[in-house]
Amino acid sequence: MKSFRDLFTGRSLAILAALLGFLAPFFIEIEGLPEAGHRLLSIFLLAVVLWVTEAVALFATSALVILLLILFLSDVSQDLGWAWGVAEGFGEAGPPAYTVYFNSLASRVLILFLGGFFLAFGAARFGVDRNLAAIMLKPFGVRPSRVLLGLMLITGVLSMWMSNTATTATIMAVVLPIIQRLDAGDRFRVALALGVPFAANIGGMGTPIGTPPNAIVLGALSKINPETGEVVGQCSFLQWMLFAVPIALVLMVAAWLLILLMYPSSKSAVEIDMNVKWATSGKAWIFYATALFTILMWVTGTLHGINSYVVGMFPIAILLVTGVVGAKEFRQLEWDVLWLVAGGIALGIGVSRTGFDAWVVGLIGWEAMAPAVLGGMMCLTALAMSTFISNSAAANLLAPIAVAVAVSAGGSAVTILVFVALGASMAMALPISTPPNAIAYSAGSFSTRQMAATGSMIAIAGLILNYLFLPTLLRMAGVL
Repeated sequence: MKSFRDLFTGRSLAILAALLGFLAPFFIEIEGLPEAGHRLLSIFLLAVVLWVTEAVALFATSALVILLLILFLSDVSQDLGWAWGVAEGFGEAGPPAYTVYFNSLASRVLILFLGGFFLAFGAARFGVDRNLAAIMLKPFGVRPSRVLLGLMLITGVLSMWMSNTATTATIMAVVLPIIQRLDAGDRFRVALALGVPFAANIGGMGTPIGTPPNAIVLGALSKINPETGEVVGQCSFLQWMLFAVPIALVLMVAAWLLILLMYPSSKSAVEIDMNVKWATSGKAWIFYATALFTILMWVTGTLHGINSYVVGMFPIAILLVTGVVGAKEFRQLEWDVLWLVAGGIALGIGVSRTGFDAWVVGLIGWEAMAPAVLGGMMCLTALAMSTFISNSAAANLLAPIAVAVAVSAGGSAVTILVFVALGASMAMALPISTPPNAIAYSAGSFSTRQMAATGSMIAIAGLILNYLFLPTLLRMAGVL
């Protein structure tokens, strides 16, 4: 039997803090926040504590979040009048149907994840990961610093043109064999595992198609300003690259140097198998063709019009139907990561449906700020929100608010919206912050604390970089 003292472990204290965070909004009235927002804040605080401390498994926290959202912030609460009932603050439409939260478990983002998992499985099974490692890393040599630089640059460039989620899934299949050859205590294992998702997040900033927040911002710019009757702003594909690529490149170098400083290698050389030998079985050829087809479809989405989420279903269907992935392999896929991401998506739905997002943004007097400060604050807000919920959800929530703030403050909507997009992409402190982070976390080579420490410092560097140079780069690109 445990003693009273044994109960006060780190895990127990974290769970206690999560419970206190959950209960506090029920007893403390916050001005301007409706009852539904108070309930959302309760769930939000509980999720933040559990996700940061890992007192329970991350995917278990996601399952709990979805359940609490259904019980407290859906139409199910109508049947719980004897307990707490429906919260005020949903408006005439009332609380959302409980299926809205269940649908997060079938989100298009999860399908894209699953497609990446299928490709990663095939790459490992048929040795594609080792071959890609040999081909792509050979020019960088075997010094640990150069190997990491090569992986990050390759990941970043690919993420500019295709899904950063799919890129991470592919490159992690290349990285895992290298990590497995390193000693268990070698801190460079962490460097390799963190470098890939961070590079994917940063590289995604470079083009309008690199990451969903970029596309969301461009969509917001194309909307009509009701006061002027004109579009909010304009930014071409090339103009986006002219201001975003320099930011991404400098931040990539900063991230590389920081990771090397925090997680140095204990060896002077990293063992990489440079021999290339392709499997030639029938199933291997099916996988090669499927992987090549899928990647080409991702890269050429603007030509054929099929979005990356739908493309993610192709490898799933093809590899299952052809037997390349059987029942045994199917059960071994990283389903816990999918649940982790689903929790973030569901929380984002709750944030928007309860007015919690508008309350958070309304805490700051945006109109009194100078344009540069206004952009920087929106960037910080996007980064903070994207740390705990999907960056796509955060961009969706903030984009219309950013447009309204720009119009009311007389600032440039383009500038403020770009700050939102880049801020959302810089949120990389937690596994649930971005899909690349979640995929890398599934490899099990680093802890949440290590990701939080490194990702937070990179985010701070990105904030400073954007604040100092983004307005100038926007003018040089001809956007302003």
